[in-house]
Amino acid sequence: MAIVKPSHYSIRTGDLDQSQRFYTDVLQLRVGFRPPFNFPGVWLYPDQDESEFGVVHLIGVEPRSREGLRDYLGARPVEDLRGSGAVDHIAFLATDWPRMRQRFDALGVSYHEQLEPSLGLLQVFLVDPSGVTIELNYRDLPQ
Repeated sequence: MAIVKPSHYSIRTGDLDQSQRFYTDVLQLRVGFRPPFNFPGVWLYPDQDESEFGVVHLIGVEPRSREGLRDYLGARPVEDLRGSGAVDHIAFLATDWPRMRQRFDALGVSYHEQLEPSLGLLQVFLVDPSGVTIELNYRDLPQ
Protein backbone atom coordinates (compact mmCIF):
# COMPACT_ATOMS: atom_id res chain seq x y z
CA MET A 1 0.00 0.00 0.00
CA ALA A 2 1.44 3.37 -1.01
CA ILE A 3 0.29 6.83 -0.06
CA VAL A 4 -0.70 8.61 -3.25
CA LYS A 5 -1.44 12.23 -2.21
CA PRO A 6 -3.20 14.20 0.51
CA SER A 7 -6.97 13.82 0.40
CA HIS A 8 -8.39 16.59 2.58
CA TYR A 9 -7.97 18.37 5.86
CA SER A 10 -10.61 18.85 8.53
CA ILE A 11 -11.21 21.84 10.75
CA ARG A 12 -13.30 21.65 13.92
CA THR A 13 -14.98 25.01 14.28
CA GLY A 14 -17.26 26.62 16.83
CA ASP A 15 -18.66 28.87 14.08
CA LEU A 16 -19.52 26.69 11.09
CA ASP A 17 -21.23 29.53 9.18
CA GLN A 18 -18.26 31.91 9.49
CA SER A 19 -15.79 29.18 8.45
CA GLN A 20 -17.97 28.16 5.51
CA ARG A 21 -18.16 31.78 4.33
CA PHE A 22 -14.34 32.09 4.53
CA TYR A 23 -13.73 29.00 2.41
CA THR A 24 -16.49 29.75 -0.11
CA ASP A 25 -16.29 33.55 -0.35
CA VAL A 26 -12.55 34.04 0.12
CA LEU A 27 -10.99 30.85 -1.28
CA GLN A 28 -13.87 30.17 -3.69
CA LEU A 29 -14.37 26.53 -2.79
CA ARG A 30 -17.90 25.23 -3.15
CA VAL A 31 -20.12 23.21 -0.85
CA GLY A 32 -20.76 19.70 -2.15
CA PHE A 33 -21.82 16.22 -1.14
CA ARG A 34 -21.32 15.21 2.49
CA PRO A 35 -22.61 11.98 4.04
CA PRO A 36 -25.41 12.36 6.61
CA PHE A 37 -23.13 12.25 9.66
CA ASN A 38 -24.63 12.70 13.12
CA PHE A 39 -22.93 16.08 13.60
CA PRO A 40 -22.96 19.35 11.63
CA GLY A 41 -20.44 19.97 8.90
CA VAL A 42 -19.69 20.89 5.30
CA TRP A 43 -17.46 19.35 2.64
CA LEU A 44 -15.83 21.81 0.26
CA TYR A 45 -14.63 21.18 -3.28
CA PRO A 46 -12.41 23.16 -5.68
CA ASP A 47 -14.49 22.28 -8.75
CA GLN A 48 -17.48 20.18 -9.86
CA ASP A 49 -15.65 16.84 -9.43
CA GLU A 50 -16.77 15.19 -6.19
CA SER A 51 -15.04 11.85 -6.79
CA GLU A 52 -12.23 12.63 -4.31
CA PHE A 53 -14.52 13.69 -1.43
CA GLY A 54 -13.57 17.36 -1.11
CA VAL A 55 -10.39 19.12 -0.05
CA VAL A 56 -11.62 20.78 3.15
CA HIS A 57 -14.02 19.26 5.66
CA LEU A 58 -15.52 21.68 8.17
CA ILE A 59 -16.83 20.08 11.35
CA GLY A 60 -19.29 22.09 13.40
CA VAL A 61 -18.77 21.78 17.13
CA GLU A 62 -21.80 22.49 19.27
CA PRO A 63 -20.58 22.78 22.88
CA ARG A 64 -24.00 21.78 24.24
CA SER A 65 -24.39 18.71 22.00
CA ARG A 66 -21.28 16.88 20.83
CA GLU A 67 -22.35 13.25 21.16
CA GLY A 68 -22.44 12.51 17.41
CA LEU A 69 -19.05 14.08 16.86
CA ARG A 70 -17.54 12.40 19.93
CA ASP A 71 -18.81 9.01 18.80
CA TYR A 72 -17.39 9.45 15.30
CA LEU A 73 -14.11 11.36 15.75
CA GLY A 74 -13.50 11.45 19.49
CA ALA A 75 -13.77 14.19 22.06
CA ARG A 76 -11.62 17.30 22.07
CA PRO A 77 -11.86 20.24 24.49
CA VAL A 78 -13.41 23.39 23.04
CA GLU A 79 -10.26 25.33 24.10
CA ASP A 80 -8.26 23.24 21.60
CA LEU A 81 -10.23 24.50 18.59
CA ARG A 82 -7.99 27.51 17.82
CA GLY A 83 -4.94 27.59 15.56
CA SER A 84 -2.99 24.84 13.91
CA GLY A 85 -1.62 23.03 16.96
CA ALA A 86 1.39 21.05 15.79
CA VAL A 87 0.45 21.61 12.14
CA ASP A 88 2.10 24.81 10.91
CA HIS A 89 0.00 25.43 7.79
CA ILE A 90 -2.03 23.89 4.99
CA ALA A 91 -0.96 24.59 1.39
CA PHE A 92 -2.78 24.61 -1.93
CA LEU A 93 -1.49 25.01 -5.48
CA ALA A 94 -3.46 27.87 -6.98
CA THR A 95 -3.76 29.93 -10.15
CA ASP A 96 -4.44 33.56 -11.10
CA TRP A 97 -3.00 35.47 -8.16
CA PRO A 98 -3.93 38.91 -9.58
CA ARG A 99 -7.61 37.97 -9.59
CA MET A 100 -7.41 36.39 -6.11
CA ARG A 101 -5.53 39.42 -4.73
CA GLN A 102 -8.35 41.66 -5.98
CA ARG A 103 -10.82 39.38 -4.22
CA PHE A 104 -8.86 39.46 -0.94
CA ASP A 105 -8.53 43.25 -1.08
CA ALA A 106 -12.24 43.71 -1.84
CA LEU A 107 -13.19 41.44 1.09
CA GLY A 108 -10.66 43.01 3.46
CA VAL A 109 -8.76 39.74 3.92
CA SER A 110 -5.25 40.11 5.36
CA TYR A 111 -2.48 38.19 3.62
CA HIS A 112 1.30 38.09 3.31
CA GLU A 113 3.18 37.48 0.04
CA GLN A 114 6.51 35.65 -0.06
CA LEU A 115 8.44 35.21 -3.31
CA GLU A 116 10.47 31.98 -3.42
CA PRO A 117 12.46 32.15 -6.70
CA SER A 118 14.37 28.92 -6.06
CA LEU A 119 11.03 27.07 -6.23
CA GLY A 120 9.51 29.32 -8.86
CA LEU A 121 6.67 30.15 -6.47
CA LEU A 122 4.81 33.08 -5.10
CA GLN A 123 3.54 31.99 -1.68
CA VAL A 124 0.57 33.79 -0.15
CA PHE A 125 -0.30 33.22 3.50
CA LEU A 126 -3.62 33.99 5.21
CA VAL A 127 -5.46 32.75 8.30
CA ASP A 128 -8.92 31.15 8.41
CA PRO A 129 -11.55 31.99 11.08
CA SER A 130 -10.33 29.11 13.27
CA GLY A 131 -6.76 30.44 13.25
CA VAL A 132 -5.40 27.90 10.77
CA THR A 133 -2.72 29.28 8.43
CA ILE A 134 -3.45 28.68 4.75
CA GLU A 135 -0.69 28.89 2.10
CA LEU A 136 -1.53 29.43 -1.56
CA ASN A 137 1.26 28.57 -4.03
CA TYR A 138 1.28 30.28 -7.41
CA ARG A 139 3.62 28.98 -10.08
CA ASP A 140 2.92 31.90 -12.39
CA LEU A 141 5.42 34.33 -10.86
CA PRO A 142 4.72 38.02 -11.34
CA GLN A 143 6.99 39.73 -13.86
